[in-house]
Order: sequence, then C-alpha cells, then structure tokens
Amino acid sequence: MRSEHRTKGAFTLVEILIAIAIVGLLMALAVPHFLRSRNTAQAKACISNLSQIDAAKQIWGLENGKTAGDLPTEDELVPRYLKAVPVCPAMGVYDYKPIGEKPTCTIAGHTL
Repeated sequence: MRSEHRTKGAFTLVEILIAIAIVGLLMALAVPHFLRSRNTAQAKACISNLSQIDAAKQIWGLENGKTAGDLPTEDELVPRYLKAVPVCPAMGVYDYKPIGEKPTCTIAGHTL
C-alpha cells in the first residue's frame, strides 16, 4: 500500500485575507498619525522662519537707522541678514510686514 503524503505549499484564501486585514488595520492607525506629525513639523519650521524674518528686520532697521513702519525688501534682507529666501514648507506665502509688526504666513496656524 502506498500512502500519499501531501505537503502544504501555498497559503489559503483565509490566511491571505487575515494578513490583508491586519495590514489595513495598521495603515488605518499609522496614516493619520503620520499626517498630524507632518503638519506639526511644517508649522514649527514655518514659525522658525517667521522668527528669523522678524529678527532680520530688526537688525536691518537698527543698522540702517530705520523706524517703526519702514518695510525692508527681500533684496535688502537676503543674503546679508538671511542666508536664503525663507520658504514655508506647507507652500504658504510670507508677508514680511513693516518693522514693529510680526511677519505672517498665509497658512492658518503658522503665526508667531
């Protein structure tokens, strides 16, 4: 008598569906956290840029005898007071504002 010995060589449909469900559950938990972390990091980088712009305006004003209300141009601040033109990581646009006012970004929540 000859007995057939079968070996399991493939995954069953149920095993594949369980693996897909587990991966889907992990993705459902990870993606929102990743997006929230990315938005927080972008906001912090933008606020840092706004702080640097404000400091550069103040130094520009002191060195050039300017008063509150005077508005520096980008060409007057870069590269002497700012290493490069600051760019918002969330694609917002900076408004330098006159001396005495805080610079702003067009993205909500990106404020000094």
